[in-house]
Amino acid sequence: MEQFFDPKSIAVIGANDRQGSIGAALIDNLILGGYGGTVVPVNPNHETVRGLKSYRSITEVEPAPEMALIATPIATVPEIVRQCVRAGTQGVIIISAGGKELGEEGAFIEEQIQGAAEGSGMRIIGPNCMGVIRPAKNLNATFAGGMPAKGSLAVISQSGAICAAILDRAAVENMGFSHFVSIGSMLDVDFGDLIDYLGNDGSVKAILLYMENLTNPRKFMSAARAVSRIKPIIVLKAGKSRVGARAASTHIGAMAGEDAVYDAAFKRAGIVRVPSLARLFDCAELMAKQPRPAGTRLAIITNGGGPGVMAADTLAEYGLEPAPLSDEIMAKLGEILPPYWSRGNPIDILGNATVERFVSVLELCLASREFDGILIIMVPQDLTAPEDVAAALAKLVRRKRVPVFASWMGGQRIAEAVDILNQADIPTYETPERAVRAFLYMVEYTRNLELLSQAPPKLPTELYFNRDQVFRTIYECFEQETEMLSEIQSKEVLAAYGIPVNPTVLAVSADEAVALAGDMDMPVAMKLVSPDISHKSDAGGVQLDLRNEEDIRRAFHRIVAGARAHNPEARIVGVSLQPFIAGADFEVLLGSKTDDNFGPVLCFGSGGVFAELLDDKALGLPPLNRLLARRMMEATRILPLLAGNRNTPPADLDKLEELLVRLSQLVIDFPEIVEMDINPVLIKNGEPCAVDARIRIHRTEGHTNNLNNLHLVISPYPQHLERHDLTDMQMPLFIRPIKPEDAPLFVELFNSLTPTSIYYRFFSVVKTLSPEILARFTQVDYDREISFVALDDDEEGTERMLGVANIVGEPDGRRGEFSVLIGDPWQGKGIGAKLLLQCLEIAQERGMEIVWGTVLAENRYMIALGKKLGFTIKQGEDPSEYKLTIDLKTAKL
Repeated sequence: MEQFFDPKSIAVIGANDRQGSIGAALIDNLILGGYGGTVVPVNPNHETVRGLKSYRSITEVEPAPEMALIATPIATVPEIVRQCVRAGTQGVIIISAGGKELGEEGAFIEEQIQGAAEGSGMRIIGPNCMGVIRPAKNLNATFAGGMPAKGSLAVISQSGAICAAILDRAAVENMGFSHFVSIGSMLDVDFGDLIDYLGNDGSVKAILLYMENLTNPRKFMSAARAVSRIKPIIVLKAGKSRVGARAASTHIGAMAGEDAVYDAAFKRAGIVRVPSLARLFDCAELMAKQPRPAGTRLAIITNGGGPGVMAADTLAEYGLEPAPLSDEIMAKLGEILPPYWSRGNPIDILGNATVERFVSVLELCLASREFDGILIIMVPQDLTAPEDVAAALAKLVRRKRVPVFASWMGGQRIAEAVDILNQADIPTYETPERAVRAFLYMVEYTRNLELLSQAPPKLPTELYFNRDQVFRTIYECFEQETEMLSEIQSKEVLAAYGIPVNPTVLAVSADEAVALAGDMDMPVAMKLVSPDISHKSDAGGVQLDLRNEEDIRRAFHRIVAGARAHNPEARIVGVSLQPFIAGADFEVLLGSKTDDNFGPVLCFGSGGVFAELLDDKALGLPPLNRLLARRMMEATRILPLLAGNRNTPPADLDKLEELLVRLSQLVIDFPEIVEMDINPVLIKNGEPCAVDARIRIHRTEGHTNNLNNLHLVISPYPQHLERHDLTDMQMPLFIRPIKPEDAPLFVELFNSLTPTSIYYRFFSVVKTLSPEILARFTQVDYDREISFVALDDDEEGTERMLGVANIVGEPDGRRGEFSVLIGDPWQGKGIGAKLLLQCLEIAQERGMEIVWGTVLAENRYMIALGKKLGFTIKQGEDPSEYKLTIDLKTAKL
């Protein structure tokens, strides 16, 4: 990707001297922006452009330009791309519009462009884009005039108009950028590629996205989950009004609309989502200029009572309050402020506040450790010039531990003051509400990091799943050419995955219903069974609390009559009978829906017949562990009730977590399940039981219950890679991929290391593992990282981690860096060789070409291991280090 952001030479194909043309704007912006590389005009109709020699074709240029900007009619672009491939150009930005956004003809042209570049290794940005800007390199490869200030904020946008708006606003707010990318139609380079690239660039402190759609959700999720751990990603996703469940046949299908699924995906990736362009600007300005807060404790300094209340009210919308003031702070403020100050937070320093009063209070707040952020509000008044206050504050906050931001309220009177603050990198907002919301977006990112670093608890027992039973049930339905499983079949599927259901039988007549009910404990519930009526309640197809034969006969006839009235053409198979659970404490809903972009999406929320009306739900993406399941539950309004309310016994939350984990595994294993509605799950005396269920299936290309799980956007735990083995010294090992739940085992392994072993692995003195570092080792993305642990089991069956080895792949998947860590008591027993060999074999299967690692010269164990496995060993640039490299294209492992 480097050729787009630091090219040594650029060809402008379609360059010309015609004022107002894109070709002229592109070459002017490169020259006037101060780009230091070579600019080459390409236009067969011009001998020179802007005084530079023009070439008829890029193939005539020697040496070949590293990057080409194409601004010619879209129909000419496929041939031009072929010429770029022949010339050896590494990157192409297609400015030209008229691709798939215009219909089939444009889509066909894009296919031709892809075909022209296929197999060449060339990367393409566009078509229908503005280009890229890299201020630090004086590179403006767009048709937007001017060069934004240098900064640490990277912007990726699908909309050229949004790009122009951000650039214009940035000039007013003194916002600087590290990278600015308009990606257009994403024929090749997409959000995932750029997030990966920018995540590895140290000059980037935060990444802003304007998104309309995704082309490769799995790549996007993988990149975002990795990068959001080290720098914030903020997204404005357009298109909220689209409904993704038009023909939903279950409650879940109706409730899991497209935009809600995007929300769930962003949360899982640690991304902060903003709802509007104004909020994007506000959040970006604060992210770019100020440190991130450690928490929510906000100090509000104001010279007007009303604006302070507005700020406090905005905090209250999010369930927060201004930070309480300690007795010490109160006493010190009492010495500074007049006797009639507010004596609380917001700190009202009164309308007659002088410059000195503003400074004294801000100094006190900055020196305190009681605040995570400081908002300064000023309303213009005649006694104190706003620009004098701004200048004093600008000097004071050059070094700050917490974010400091301002709301200078007014118009022309405060314009000079706002400019002073902007130049001092103090974000300014027109209203206190906007200022507080921007701060809370930063708080959300801080919370994201905390959540991403939490280690999930293990389940108390290993879960068992009867996959063969589910496979048989699904394919029996396919043979019968039905896509909607009956309630009884649906419950068989759930039971096979350990989800508790109440026993249910089928009756095809009133007499059979009476006979079957006689074998059950009364009362019973009766429900319609029809493949053509999915919402039984709508057709009067649910009859409850049936206590005798007469009740059962009447219920049967009511159900049949109601079904025929609801849909005269509906096939009526019969009715289901099951024990009636009276007096349930709670009703919840579980389910899943397959989304076009993100695959299976799980749902948890308030259940019953009012589920859609209540709209109390949380969505999540598989795979789930207990921690992720609990987070889903915590996002619903029913959870406080489930925890116990007055005389109602609490639900067993651990079992609900387990149900969600089991449901997650079901949709992982069976992509044929496209909708699943388990509603209600009744909870009585704490115990959950699914009393109704509907599952819709769809035949896939063969049974895709394969090893790659391509129907998922997050790679699940690769259980098929588990194996038992023996070292060369006949030591038994259980080798498997690492799990997030392994955090406690990893800590024990770390504690077994001597200081020397720690130094060999970490190249520094590390005494403890922070939650962030621990999460980095144990919560891996199985798509981009290969990480195996070696375990043994003592006589009591307690797991013990003996070592770990991993290969972290680079974004292109061709190269990866390895590392090995073996506990001191088990070094020299061949464990490291087994683990690293396993990692190398998987890397080779995935098509990785080069694996390398850096080893300290005194680490003789690792050097010997490298020789044993066929690594090439060379001294590094630092004489105290060796670089070990293996070529997997030729290695025989």
